[in-house]
Amino acid sequence: MLEATSHHARHEAELGGYVAEATADDLLQQGRSVLGGLAGMAAADVAFVESAQAALVALLSGWRLPAGSRVACLPGEFAPNVAQLRAAGLRPEPLPVDGLGRADLDGVDRLLATDPPRVVHLTHVASHRGLVQPGREVAALCRAAGVPLVLDAAQSLGHVDVDLGADVVYGTSRKWLAGPRGVGVLIARPHVAAHLAPVLPEPEGVPPMRAFESGEAHVAGRVGLVVAVGEHLAAGPDRVRARLAGLGRLTRELLDGVAGWRVVEPLDEPTATTTLRPPDGVDVVATRARLLTEHGIVLSAFGPERAPGEMTGPVLRVSPHLDATAEDLEALAAAL
Repeated sequence: MLEATSHHARHEAELGGYVAEATADDLLQQGRSVLGGLAGMAAADVAFVESAQAALVALLSGWRLPAGSRVACLPGEFAPNVAQLRAAGLRPEPLPVDGLGRADLDGVDRLLATDPPRVVHLTHVASHRGLVQPGREVAALCRAAGVPLVLDAAQSLGHVDVDLGADVVYGTSRKWLAGPRGVGVLIARPHVAAHLAPVLPEPEGVPPMRAFESGEAHVAGRVGLVVAVGEHLAAGPDRVRARLAGLGRLTRELLDGVAGWRVVEPLDEPTATTTLRPPDGVDVVATRARLLTEHGIVLSAFGPERAPGEMTGPVLRVSPHLDATAEDLEALAAAL
Protein backbone atom coordinates (compact mmCIF):
# COMPACT_ATOMS: atom_id res chain seq x y z
CA MET A 1 0.00 0.00 0.00
CA LEU A 2 2.76 2.45 0.91
CA GLU A 3 4.66 1.66 -2.27
CA ALA A 4 1.57 2.09 -4.45
CA THR A 5 0.75 5.43 -2.84
CA SER A 6 4.27 6.79 -3.20
CA HIS A 7 4.55 5.41 -6.75
CA HIS A 8 1.47 7.35 -7.83
CA ALA A 9 2.74 10.49 -6.12
CA ARG A 10 5.97 10.16 -8.12
CA HIS A 11 3.89 9.70 -11.29
CA GLU A 12 2.10 12.95 -10.53
CA ALA A 13 5.44 14.74 -10.18
CA GLU A 14 6.80 13.23 -13.39
CA LEU A 15 3.72 13.19 -15.65
CA GLY A 16 1.36 15.73 -14.13
CA GLY A 17 -1.67 15.04 -11.99
CA TYR A 18 -4.23 14.56 -14.75
CA VAL A 19 -2.10 12.20 -16.81
CA ALA A 20 -1.14 10.20 -13.72
CA GLU A 21 -4.78 9.92 -12.68
CA ALA A 22 -5.75 8.65 -16.12
CA THR A 23 -3.18 5.86 -15.82
CA ALA A 24 -4.87 4.80 -12.56
CA ASP A 25 -8.44 4.82 -13.90
CA ASP A 26 -8.76 1.06 -14.27
CA LEU A 27 -7.32 0.42 -10.81
CA LEU A 28 -9.64 2.98 -9.23
CA GLN A 29 -12.64 1.44 -10.96
CA GLN A 30 -11.64 -1.98 -9.64
CA GLY A 31 -11.45 -0.41 -6.19
CA ARG A 32 -14.94 1.04 -6.52
CA SER A 33 -16.19 -2.41 -7.43
CA VAL A 34 -14.54 -4.07 -4.42
CA LEU A 35 -15.59 -1.35 -1.97
CA GLY A 36 -19.13 -1.41 -3.30
CA GLY A 37 -19.16 -5.19 -2.96
CA LEU A 38 -18.16 -5.00 0.70
CA ALA A 39 -21.32 -2.94 1.27
CA GLY A 40 -23.50 -5.11 -0.99
CA MET A 41 -23.54 -2.54 -3.78
CA ALA A 42 -21.92 -1.92 -7.18
CA ALA A 43 -19.02 0.14 -8.52
CA ALA A 44 -21.45 2.72 -9.91
CA ASP A 45 -22.77 3.32 -6.39
CA VAL A 46 -19.37 4.39 -5.01
CA ALA A 47 -17.80 7.83 -4.74
CA PHE A 48 -14.32 8.47 -3.38
CA VAL A 49 -14.27 11.39 -0.93
CA GLU A 50 -11.78 12.71 1.60
CA SER A 51 -13.02 11.16 4.87
CA ALA A 52 -16.08 9.69 6.55
CA GLN A 53 -17.11 13.18 7.67
CA ALA A 54 -16.70 14.46 4.11
CA ALA A 55 -18.93 11.61 2.96
CA LEU A 56 -21.68 12.61 5.38
CA VAL A 57 -21.39 16.26 4.34
CA ALA A 58 -21.56 15.31 0.64
CA LEU A 59 -24.59 13.11 1.27
CA LEU A 60 -26.50 15.74 3.22
CA SER A 61 -25.63 18.57 0.83
CA GLY A 62 -26.75 16.50 -2.14
CA TRP A 63 -29.89 15.07 -0.55
CA ARG A 64 -31.27 18.49 0.41
CA LEU A 65 -33.85 17.12 2.79
CA PRO A 66 -36.47 19.66 3.92
CA ALA A 67 -35.46 21.77 6.91
CA GLY A 68 -36.68 20.24 10.14
CA SER A 69 -36.75 16.69 8.78
CA ARG A 70 -36.38 14.19 11.62
CA VAL A 71 -33.36 11.89 11.58
CA ALA A 72 -33.39 9.07 14.13
CA CYS A 73 -29.95 8.19 15.50
CA LEU A 74 -28.49 6.55 18.56
CA PRO A 75 -28.31 8.51 21.83
CA GLY A 76 -24.57 7.71 21.73
CA GLU A 77 -24.13 9.21 18.27
CA PHE A 78 -20.71 10.64 17.39
CA ALA A 79 -20.94 14.36 18.23
CA PRO A 80 -19.57 15.59 14.85
CA ASN A 81 -22.27 13.57 13.06
CA VAL A 82 -24.96 15.24 15.15
CA ALA A 83 -23.39 18.62 14.36
CA GLN A 84 -23.48 17.88 10.62
CA LEU A 85 -27.13 16.83 10.78
CA ARG A 86 -28.03 20.05 12.58
CA ALA A 87 -25.93 22.14 10.20
CA ALA A 88 -28.00 20.69 7.34
CA GLY A 89 -31.15 21.91 9.07
CA LEU A 90 -32.21 18.44 10.21
CA ARG A 91 -33.55 17.42 13.60
CA PRO A 92 -31.75 14.49 15.28
CA GLU A 93 -34.00 12.36 17.48
CA PRO A 94 -33.04 9.33 19.59
CA LEU A 95 -33.49 5.75 18.45
CA PRO A 96 -34.70 3.42 21.22
CA VAL A 97 -31.82 1.50 22.81
CA ASP A 98 -31.37 -1.15 25.48
CA GLY A 99 -29.32 -0.87 28.65
CA LEU A 100 -26.07 -1.40 26.74
CA GLY A 101 -26.83 1.32 24.20
CA ARG A 102 -27.62 -1.18 21.46
CA ALA A 103 -30.62 -0.43 19.23
CA ASP A 104 -33.77 -1.95 20.75
CA LEU A 105 -35.33 -3.67 17.75
CA ASP A 106 -38.84 -3.79 19.21
CA GLY A 107 -38.60 -0.11 20.03
CA VAL A 108 -37.24 0.73 16.57
CA ASP A 109 -40.08 -1.25 15.00
CA ARG A 110 -42.66 0.69 17.02
CA LEU A 111 -41.06 4.02 16.13
CA LEU A 112 -41.06 3.19 12.42
CA ALA A 113 -44.67 1.99 12.56
CA THR A 114 -46.15 4.85 14.59
CA ASP A 115 -44.00 7.93 14.02
CA PRO A 116 -41.45 7.25 11.28
CA PRO A 117 -38.55 9.67 10.87
CA ARG A 118 -37.44 10.87 7.44
CA VAL A 119 -34.16 8.94 7.75
CA VAL A 120 -32.49 6.57 10.20
CA HIS A 121 -28.77 7.19 10.69
CA LEU A 122 -27.02 4.30 12.43
CA THR A 123 -23.39 4.39 13.53
CA HIS A 124 -22.52 0.73 13.19
CA VAL A 125 -19.62 0.69 15.67
CA ALA A 126 -19.08 3.78 17.79
CA SER A 127 -15.71 5.48 18.11
CA HIS A 128 -15.99 5.62 21.90
CA ARG A 129 -16.67 1.90 22.47
CA GLY A 130 -16.60 -1.33 20.48
CA LEU A 131 -20.29 -2.21 20.55
CA VAL A 132 -21.75 -3.54 17.27
CA GLN A 133 -25.22 -2.33 16.41
CA PRO A 134 -27.72 -4.77 14.82
CA GLY A 135 -27.41 -3.18 11.40
CA ARG A 136 -28.92 -6.02 9.39
CA GLU A 137 -32.02 -6.15 11.57
CA VAL A 138 -32.44 -2.36 11.60
CA ALA A 139 -32.02 -2.32 7.80
CA ALA A 140 -34.81 -4.89 7.42
CA LEU A 141 -37.12 -2.86 9.66
CA CYS A 142 -36.34 0.34 7.78
CA ARG A 143 -36.87 -1.33 4.41
CA ALA A 144 -40.29 -2.64 5.50
CA ALA A 145 -41.26 0.84 6.70
CA GLY A 146 -39.94 2.62 3.61
CA VAL A 147 -37.46 4.68 5.64
CA PRO A 148 -33.91 5.05 4.27
CA LEU A 149 -31.09 3.74 6.46
CA VAL A 150 -27.71 5.49 6.41
CA LEU A 151 -24.93 3.41 7.96
CA ASP A 152 -21.83 5.13 9.36
CA ALA A 153 -19.18 2.46 8.81
CA ALA A 154 -16.16 4.57 9.77
CA GLN A 155 -15.30 2.14 12.57
CA SER A 156 -16.73 -1.01 10.96
CA LEU A 157 -15.51 -1.12 7.34
CA GLY A 158 -12.82 -3.80 7.33
CA HIS A 159 -13.64 -4.64 10.95
CA VAL A 160 -17.08 -6.27 10.89
CA ASP A 161 -19.48 -7.14 8.06
CA VAL A 162 -21.10 -4.03 6.50
CA ASP A 163 -23.12 -5.82 3.78
CA LEU A 164 -26.33 -5.44 5.76
CA GLY A 165 -28.88 -3.96 3.36
CA ALA A 166 -28.42 -0.29 4.25
CA ASP A 167 -29.38 2.30 1.62
CA VAL A 168 -26.23 4.35 2.18
CA VAL A 169 -22.90 3.29 3.66
CA TYR A 170 -19.99 5.62 4.27
CA GLY A 171 -16.57 5.07 5.76
CA THR A 172 -12.90 5.85 5.73
CA SER A 173 -9.64 4.43 4.43
CA ARG A 174 -7.39 5.02 7.40
CA LYS A 175 -8.91 2.86 10.11
CA TRP A 176 -9.46 -0.90 9.82
CA LEU A 177 -8.66 -1.10 6.11
CA ALA A 178 -5.26 0.42 7.02
CA GLY A 179 -5.23 2.69 3.98
CA PRO A 180 -3.91 6.26 3.69
CA ARG A 181 -5.37 9.26 5.47
CA GLY A 182 -7.36 11.75 3.42
CA VAL A 183 -9.59 9.21 1.64
CA GLY A 184 -13.11 8.05 2.36
CA VAL A 185 -16.03 6.47 0.52
CA LEU A 186 -19.70 7.30 0.06
CA ILE A 187 -21.78 4.38 -1.25
CA ALA A 188 -25.46 4.88 -2.11
CA ARG A 189 -28.03 2.66 -3.76
CA PRO A 190 -29.51 3.97 -7.04
CA HIS A 191 -32.89 4.82 -5.49
CA VAL A 192 -31.10 7.19 -3.08
CA ALA A 193 -28.59 8.48 -5.64
CA ALA A 194 -31.53 9.47 -7.86
CA HIS A 195 -32.55 12.00 -5.19
CA LEU A 196 -29.07 13.49 -4.72
CA ALA A 197 -28.36 16.76 -6.48
CA PRO A 198 -24.64 17.55 -6.73
CA VAL A 199 -23.55 21.10 -7.46
CA LEU A 200 -22.11 20.00 -10.81
CA PRO A 201 -23.68 16.84 -12.27
CA GLU A 202 -21.53 14.40 -14.19
CA PRO A 203 -21.75 14.20 -18.00
CA GLU A 204 -24.24 11.78 -19.50
CA GLY A 205 -23.10 8.18 -19.27
CA VAL A 206 -21.05 8.67 -16.10
CA PRO A 207 -22.48 7.18 -12.88
CA PRO A 208 -24.24 9.96 -10.91
CA MET A 209 -22.29 9.21 -7.73
CA ARG A 210 -19.08 10.20 -9.49
CA ALA A 211 -20.26 13.82 -9.27
CA PHE A 212 -19.46 13.71 -5.55
CA GLU A 213 -15.79 13.00 -6.20
CA SER A 214 -13.55 16.05 -5.99
CA GLY A 215 -11.45 16.66 -9.08
CA GLU A 216 -8.71 18.13 -6.90
CA ALA A 217 -8.23 14.98 -4.87
CA HIS A 218 -5.67 12.85 -3.07
CA VAL A 219 -5.54 10.38 -5.94
CA ALA A 220 -2.39 8.72 -4.58
CA GLY A 221 -4.35 8.04 -1.40
CA ARG A 222 -7.21 6.57 -3.42
CA VAL A 223 -4.73 4.28 -5.14
CA GLY A 224 -3.39 3.29 -1.73
CA LEU A 225 -6.89 2.53 -0.47
CA VAL A 226 -7.59 0.31 -3.47
CA VAL A 227 -4.40 -1.65 -2.78
CA ALA A 228 -5.25 -1.84 0.94
CA VAL A 229 -8.74 -3.18 0.27
CA GLY A 230 -7.20 -5.69 -2.13
CA GLU A 231 -4.95 -6.86 0.70
CA HIS A 232 -8.04 -7.11 2.90
CA LEU A 233 -9.73 -9.35 0.33
CA ALA A 234 -6.60 -11.45 -0.09
CA ALA A 235 -6.45 -12.00 3.67
CA GLY A 236 -10.10 -13.07 3.64
CA PRO A 237 -12.69 -10.75 5.24
CA ASP A 238 -14.17 -13.57 7.33
CA ARG A 239 -10.73 -14.53 8.66
CA VAL A 240 -9.92 -10.88 9.33
CA ARG A 241 -13.14 -10.40 11.28
CA ALA A 242 -12.57 -13.56 13.30
CA ARG A 243 -8.99 -12.56 14.11
CA LEU A 244 -10.04 -9.06 15.20
CA ALA A 245 -12.86 -10.42 17.37
CA GLY A 246 -10.39 -12.82 19.00
CA LEU A 247 -8.00 -9.96 19.71
CA GLY A 248 -10.84 -7.98 21.26
CA ARG A 249 -11.76 -10.83 23.59
CA LEU A 250 -8.13 -11.35 24.61
CA THR A 251 -7.67 -7.63 25.21
CA ARG A 252 -10.70 -7.51 27.50
CA GLU A 253 -9.62 -10.62 29.39
CA LEU A 254 -6.13 -9.23 29.98
CA LEU A 255 -7.05 -5.63 30.84
CA ASP A 256 -10.28 -5.74 32.82
CA GLY A 257 -9.48 -4.88 36.43
CA VAL A 258 -5.79 -4.13 35.86
CA ALA A 259 -4.83 -1.32 38.25
CA GLY A 260 -8.52 -0.49 38.62
CA TRP A 261 -9.24 0.00 34.89
CA ARG A 262 -12.60 -1.48 33.81
CA VAL A 263 -13.57 -2.72 30.36
CA VAL A 264 -16.74 -1.18 28.91
CA GLU A 265 -17.67 -3.79 26.27
CA PRO A 266 -19.13 -7.26 26.84
CA LEU A 267 -16.35 -9.86 26.76
CA ASP A 268 -17.60 -11.56 23.58
CA GLU A 269 -18.42 -8.43 21.57
CA PRO A 270 -17.17 -9.28 18.03
CA THR A 271 -14.86 -6.29 17.65
CA ALA A 272 -11.22 -5.58 18.38
CA THR A 273 -12.04 -2.20 19.93
CA THR A 274 -11.84 -2.18 23.72
CA THR A 275 -12.51 0.86 25.88
CA LEU A 276 -11.38 1.27 29.47
CA ARG A 277 -12.89 3.39 32.23
CA PRO A 278 -10.19 4.79 34.52
CA PRO A 279 -9.98 4.29 38.25
CA ASP A 280 -10.82 7.32 40.37
CA GLY A 281 -8.29 10.10 40.09
CA VAL A 282 -6.51 8.76 36.98
CA ASP A 283 -6.29 11.11 33.99
CA VAL A 284 -6.80 9.30 30.67
CA VAL A 285 -4.95 11.96 28.65
CA ALA A 286 -1.92 11.80 30.93
CA THR A 287 -2.04 7.99 30.87
CA ARG A 288 -2.13 7.95 27.08
CA ALA A 289 0.85 10.31 26.94
CA ARG A 290 2.81 8.21 29.44
CA LEU A 291 2.17 4.97 27.58
CA LEU A 292 3.34 6.55 24.33
CA THR A 293 6.48 8.24 25.64
CA GLU A 294 7.61 5.55 28.07
CA HIS A 295 6.48 2.38 26.28
CA GLY A 296 5.77 3.28 22.65
CA ILE A 297 2.16 2.11 23.05
CA VAL A 298 -0.41 4.07 21.04
CA LEU A 299 -3.92 4.37 22.49
CA SER A 300 -6.68 6.98 22.16
CA ALA A 301 -8.12 9.07 24.99
CA PHE A 302 -11.63 10.54 24.77
CA GLY A 303 -13.79 12.71 26.96
CA PRO A 304 -17.59 12.62 27.14
CA GLU A 305 -17.84 15.40 24.55
CA ARG A 306 -17.22 12.71 21.90
CA ALA A 307 -20.68 11.22 22.48
CA PRO A 308 -22.37 13.42 25.10
CA GLY A 309 -25.70 11.64 24.76
CA GLU A 310 -24.18 8.47 26.21
CA MET A 311 -20.73 8.98 27.74
CA THR A 312 -20.55 9.94 31.39
CA GLY A 313 -16.77 10.12 31.73
CA PRO A 314 -13.46 9.74 29.88
CA VAL A 315 -12.15 6.48 28.43
CA LEU A 316 -9.01 4.99 26.92
CA ARG A 317 -9.50 3.14 23.64
CA VAL A 318 -7.38 0.13 22.69
CA SER A 319 -7.53 -0.82 18.99
CA PRO A 320 -5.30 -3.84 18.27
CA HIS A 321 -5.03 -4.67 14.57
CA LEU A 322 -4.14 -7.93 12.84
CA ASP A 323 -0.44 -7.73 13.65
CA ALA A 324 -1.01 -7.37 17.41
CA THR A 325 0.14 -10.27 19.59
CA ALA A 326 -0.66 -11.60 23.03
CA GLU A 327 2.76 -10.33 24.11
CA ASP A 328 1.83 -6.80 22.95
CA LEU A 329 -1.35 -6.90 25.01
CA GLU A 330 0.44 -8.30 28.04
CA ALA A 331 2.96 -5.47 27.75
CA LEU A 332 0.06 -2.99 27.73
CA ALA A 333 -1.39 -4.59 30.86
CA ALA A 334 1.97 -4.32 32.60
CA ALA A 335 2.38 -0.69 31.51
CA LEU A 336 -1.08 0.22 32.80
